[in-house]
Amino acid sequence: MKETNIKVIWPNNKETFVSVGDDWFSSAEKAGLEIPTGCLTGSCGACEIDVNGETVRACISEIKNNNNNNLLKVSLTTDPFWE
Repeated sequence: MKETNIKVIWPNNKETFVSVGDDWFSSAEKAGLEIPTGCLTGSCGACEIDVNGETVRACISEIKNNNNNNLLKVSLTTDPFWE
């Protein structure tokens, strides 16, 4: 069983705990947030989110802990073509 020890702060100011390898979409859903989708293959970029300042395509990425403090701050990437 995976250890759930990474704190995520979502754009809606909700906080949840996740594990390395968890899916971005289901983790966001548990926080009451929907990540936009498009192709679901990583080509279109509709699902891009910023995680601690790094852009990630949620459909082809899983949650990673790239820092030592077990805290990920997520914001939705904005693109004027998708608005």
